[in-house]
This record gives sequence, structure tokens and C-alpha cells, in this order.
Amino acid sequence: MPLEVGLWRVDGAPVRVTTRRMALESRLEELIEADPAILGTPLLLIGRQVPTPYGKFLDLLGIDADGNLHVLELKRDRTPRDVVAQILDYGSWVQGLTNDEVRDIHAEYAARRHDEEAFDQAFAARFGASPPEELNSAHSLTVVASEVDPATERIVTYLSTGYGVPLNVLFFRYFEDDGRSYLARTALVDDTTATPARVATSRGKQEPWNGQDWYVAFGHQDTGGRNWDDARKYGFISAGGGEWYSRTLRGLPQGARIFTHIPSRGYVGIGTVIGEAQPFEEARLAADGDQREMKSLDLRGSYLRPAAATGDGDSREWIVPVDWEATVPQEQAFWVPGLFANQNSACKLRARFTIDEVSRRFGIDK
Repeated sequence: MPLEVGLWRVDGAPVRVTTRRMALESRLEELIEADPAILGTPLLLIGRQVPTPYGKFLDLLGIDADGNLHVLELKRDRTPRDVVAQILDYGSWVQGLTNDEVRDIHAEYAARRHDEEAFDQAFAARFGASPPEELNSAHSLTVVASEVDPATERIVTYLSTGYGVPLNVLFFRYFEDDGRSYLARTALVDDTTATPARVATSRGKQEPWNGQDWYVAFGHQDTGGRNWDDARKYGFISAGGGEWYSRTLRGLPQGARIFTHIPSRGYVGIGTVIGEAQPFEEARLAADGDQREMKSLDLRGSYLRPAAATGDGDSREWIVPVDWEATVPQEQAFWVPGLFANQNSACKLRARFTIDEVSRRFGIDK
């Protein structure tokens, strides 16, 4: 049983603040929507009164910084058996939601609120980072109530602690003092022991890949090292300094369309890979209407790396020739919250928001 919550005013002799009964559950949905922080877990709400295929409406649906979904169901006046059965039914539906379906739910919710912010932007504004590529890899179920009765407590404790069902009850006490109102939050099951349910399969949990677009990180170095002006002028991308850095870049297929990003700056170019990766010492690039050895070109950067520069395998700089469709100087790099970024030198680009926004910025027809 959770601890009884009490508040005391301590200006002078302690005076207990009186607990009041109120029709709180009729207001909790609005309170949570206005400020999800009252739940104690940072969430981005993506749906309210979400219709399910079974003719029911899920009260609130949120997502956390890890991309896990949170089902929030108000107890209202339903019996313990009814409310627990209902939220378990919702959980059986939510676990199958794909990446696209999660985004569609948010889009419908945003449209009802006349909010033009896309999911990726809203996620970045809430959590300070782009959403993970895989959404809904886990979920949790929370009954929100103003009181908890013994039957609900027994059922939830039995399922959550005995069988690992990601089910909890979050209930609030309402206090009044000197014309002010307060809410105190208590969880039935200790949050540190509650574990979200992992989804057995990741099918559809990632955004679909169009088979064409790739993300590339170009580590421009202001003093020495690779230089974006060289890459724009001679048509290439590169990575090196260790096997970990160059391996993904060397895996880029010919014909891949690449969206090139300078870390901490933004997107600077879109182009198509037109040749296989080669080490700098052997690379040839188009210059003055001819194929020339890269090491003979007038380069602003340095691409020759000592063999002993790293213990991580091949430390050479690897060069991939590119036919640029559009580029900008690094000073004009494009970035808005929600755009995709990754620590790998190259990876499949699934983020539709990034593809759409960067393509629009560079005037390229998707």
C-alpha cells in the first residue's frame, strides 16, 4: 500500500493542509494535457481520445525520450475490473503500432490542436534530440486516479510485481489551503521496479527506408584535416582515422543519394555516389575535365594520415566520389530542431522529416 500523503504548512506552528474531495478525474485529462510533467516522467503527448479498432477511445497516449509509448487511462467511475481490463486491452493494441502509425496518431492530434509542428520537431523541442529510429520498442500502462481502492491495488500489484506486466496506478491527492490548491502524486508500484514491456518484434517500428537515401557525416576540420570546400569543389566525401570511422562510408553503394551533414553545423549538400571508395593515396577525382590523382589537386585540407595514427585498424582517409546536386558553404549549413543526426559516418536515412525539409531547403524534388 502506498504511503499516505500529507502536507503541512510550517510558517509558525505546523498546520496540516486539509485533503479535499473533488471531481478530480473529470479534470485530470486536461491537467495532464496542459502539463505532462505532473506525471513525474518526461513525456510528449501524441494523442488524446485516440480511437482504437475496437470502438474504444484511449484517454491519453505519450512517448518518452527513448521512443517508448505510455498509455494513460483515467479510472473515472469504472470498477477496478473494468478499468484494468480496458487498459490491458489498449496495451494489446498499442504494442503492435508501427513507426508510421505512431506518427499518424501524433499528426491527427496536432491537427486537432491546430499545431503545425511535425512529430520530429515536437520530439526535439520536448527532449532536445531527434527521435530514435525505432519507436515503440516498449510500452507501459498507467491508470490515473484520484483514489485507489483495495481491489485495484491487489490486481495491479499482482500483475506488475508477480508477472512483469508494465502496469501501474498513479493517483493524486488534492489539497486546499488559504485559497490555494495543490496536487500530490503517488505511484502504487515503485517506479524503479516497473519495467516497460518490450515488443517482441521490431517489424514496422522503424520508419520505412526508400532504398535510396543515406545520411553522411562530413567531419569538416577548421584547422587541418578534411575540408568541405574541397569536397564541394572536387565532388567527394571522406572519412578516416580508424576502421570505425571509415567502414560505414566505404559501404556506400554507387547510385546512393546522400544527405551530407557537418556535425554541430547542419546539412550542407545532397548528391549521388558515382564511384567506389578508395584510400586518399589512390583516389582519382574529376578536375578540369579530366580524372586526376587527388593528391595532385590544390587542396585546402590534409588527407594523408600516418599509418600509426590509430590502433583501430585502417587509419587511412577513404574518399568516395560524388556528383553534387546542390551544396552550400558550411557557414550556410541548414539545421532546424528535429533533423536527423548520427555518430556514424554513413547510415540509411529513414527520417522522412529530414528528407523533406533538407530537400525543400536545397530546392530538390524528392
